[in-house]
Amino acid sequence: MRKSHILPLLISSLLWVCSCTEKKKEEAKPAQERPNIVFIIADDMAWDDSGAYGHPNIQTPNIDQLAKDGMRFDNAFLTTSSCSPSRTSIITGLYPHNTDAEQLHWPLPTSKVTFVEQLKKSGYWTAQAGKWHLGDSIKTRFDLVKDVGTHGFQLSPTGEKTKQKGDGSGCEEWVPVLQQRPQDQPFFLWLAAVDPHRPYDDDIIANPHALNDVVLPPYFPDTQEVREDFVHYYNEIARLDNYVGQVVAELDRQGVSDNTMILFISDNGRPFPRDKTTLYDGGIKTPWIVKWPKKVKASSVNTKLVSSIDIAPTFLKLAGLEALPSFEGKDFSPLLKDPKAKIRDLVYAEDHWHDYEDYTRAVRTEEFKYIRNFYTDLPNTPSADAFVGGTFQSMRELKKRGELNEAQLACFVSPRPSEELYDVVKDPYELKNLALDPDYQKTLKTLRSEMNRIRKASKDSLPDFRTPDEFDRETGKSNAFRKRPRPSKVEMEKIIRAMPH
Repeated sequence: MRKSHILPLLISSLLWVCSCTEKKKEEAKPAQERPNIVFIIADDMAWDDSGAYGHPNIQTPNIDQLAKDGMRFDNAFLTTSSCSPSRTSIITGLYPHNTDAEQLHWPLPTSKVTFVEQLKKSGYWTAQAGKWHLGDSIKTRFDLVKDVGTHGFQLSPTGEKTKQKGDGSGCEEWVPVLQQRPQDQPFFLWLAAVDPHRPYDDDIIANPHALNDVVLPPYFPDTQEVREDFVHYYNEIARLDNYVGQVVAELDRQGVSDNTMILFISDNGRPFPRDKTTLYDGGIKTPWIVKWPKKVKASSVNTKLVSSIDIAPTFLKLAGLEALPSFEGKDFSPLLKDPKAKIRDLVYAEDHWHDYEDYTRAVRTEEFKYIRNFYTDLPNTPSADAFVGGTFQSMRELKKRGELNEAQLACFVSPRPSEELYDVVKDPYELKNLALDPDYQKTLKTLRSEMNRIRKASKDSLPDFRTPDEFDRETGKSNAFRKRPRPSKVEMEKIIRAMPH
């Protein structure tokens, strides 16, 4: 072949190669533009215990900066006020009663599908670091798991507290895991703290809070013991805040902050009486901050309702994936673009066994909260770790002396009212039950109907049996029913059915 014929063929071949290369780049572009997702979950942190939500004294400069750089949600809620059931609900996109892990320490069954493996299948590198509390069966859904273990947040059978690994925060592997990520994949990180879960230690931060830094809700007595308990809790929040800052700084150092979505929440409310393990806002309302410089306007505030059951479908949507048919939540990503958008009129929340038996349900709108107590004979006993804390011990002593007011006696009341209704705008601490008020009967009937509708649609019904308490409600001491590791739901049903009645 003559040289004059070869040259056009070479040019044509080069053009074809370039064309194919460009086509491949175009096809890969959507994957390259998919956001990295960093999910940070605190352990037992109340929604308003940070400067971002108006607390005047807590040392949370990094959480505050996160809100300044992104969007703060003021009406964000969890599906439950208990640690592991909240986490299993988030990762499956299911209400707790549909996870088969609705009680504390019940492991998530292998059969349950999570949003994490969907991200992994689509090309995301997925990793977890810190508190796990989901059971062993789904660890393979992540590429990497750095489980801090159960020490420090489970009381020993004798009631004593075990020592947490490392500094006790559960956050020490956060940055190292981020540094291990592959450079050619989008990534999803589940970063789970143990802070500010009990037990508390002294000397964990350089500048500890003082007694006069404490801001007490009205359902706590103002004693030195209570303030000291809160100081320890504040100090753990400050330690957590430091790790949040380290993660943000590492993302900046790696040059990936612009297209990384950070979502910061808590798994349930403050580990104090009338908060954690209750369906009051102190138990189910959560901090919820999104930073995503590429998509979310800085210093924006969203007042619309969101639920933690909405996280799974949203993460998949942002990754360019379809929500699973099993998901019971809604994609909240429209709220990131338009704070005036609306995805739901109410949220639904549950309370199941957590150290002590309970079965309570709630629906929450922007204005009202309706609570249904199914086991009215049981008092609203706080979790076992809060029971032995300084606050509840102080409250028990004051109760003996007749020095607690009506709001502070709430966790001792038995029987409880079967229904509670609160105007959460006028009464944010939910102190005045309006369920019997003639002026609110229309609202009561509407919310009762909404609860019944959700229960029917989600197949939520009373269990066939009650699960025995693991601790004495008078002394707080553990009993013979307490076993670790805790049996699964299937195993527990067999144990209880075999017990003499």
